[in-house]
Amino acid sequence: MTSSLLFNMTTGAYFVAMLLFVVYLISRSHAISIVATVTAWVGFAANSAAILVRWMEARAMGFDQAPLSNLYESVVFFAWSILLLYLLMDLKYKQRSLGAFVLPFAFLGMAWAQLGLNATIEPLVPALQSNWLTYHVITCFLGYAAFAVACGASIMYLLKAGRADKDGESAGFLGIFPSVKILDDINYKAIMMGFPLLSLGIITGAAWANYAWGTYWSWDPKETWSLIVWFIYAAFLHARFTRGWVGKKAAWISIFGFAATIFCYLGVNLVLSGLHSYGG
Repeated sequence: MTSSLLFNMTTGAYFVAMLLFVVYLISRSHAISIVATVTAWVGFAANSAAILVRWMEARAMGFDQAPLSNLYESVVFFAWSILLLYLLMDLKYKQRSLGAFVLPFAFLGMAWAQLGLNATIEPLVPALQSNWLTYHVITCFLGYAAFAVACGASIMYLLKAGRADKDGESAGFLGIFPSVKILDDINYKAIMMGFPLLSLGIITGAAWANYAWGTYWSWDPKETWSLIVWFIYAAFLHARFTRGWVGKKAAWISIFGFAATIFCYLGVNLVLSGLHSYGG
């Protein structure tokens, strides 16, 4: 079985899981939530297998490289990371409605990768030929994935809190949402996981830059935007610890931070020029 077929299976599983989670919001059926979660696990397993098979395919072609070297491979790994962090949160909180707001990130990434990106396995450019590539990409994308989960929880928080402000209670599909306290806690815990991972990503990126280009920091657009994202989430944690920012303020910072994260990941690579332009 080829990695291409497994990635297609992954995309289909994420799409079905996403739809089932939406149906769960409407129907409130516990059985549907279980099927949706199982489907998400199946998609995650297919995604994991696809990454491993692609790695083996690269080695068979004589390329001793992890499948993290171009935009296509980074997008499918990002989707994998999102599912990993979401499923870990699901094991802890058992709040299945969160899947309706997190799975779309993974599905859209996989759909874009399969339909719009070049999936050809190619040798690494000289600047990427380092073990620092693996350390840097893995830590960064696990951090990005944690921020995606935090963003999904924050959107749910604002929807539920806004309705509760008007009606005093949550009716309709909002009634199956976790409490605002739990959603705020998920947002906080996800960022607490993502922030140190992003910090490690920046540190390993600096070490990699020194290996590849002879300098730890050059104010390349990607480096600058990574620092901006780091400061946004640092401000989130600082405000929470020192000023007690929770609830809506924390939710808006989380959403804004994830928007900045997506621009750092895609906008910089595809729109701006710099040392990371090969990512596009």
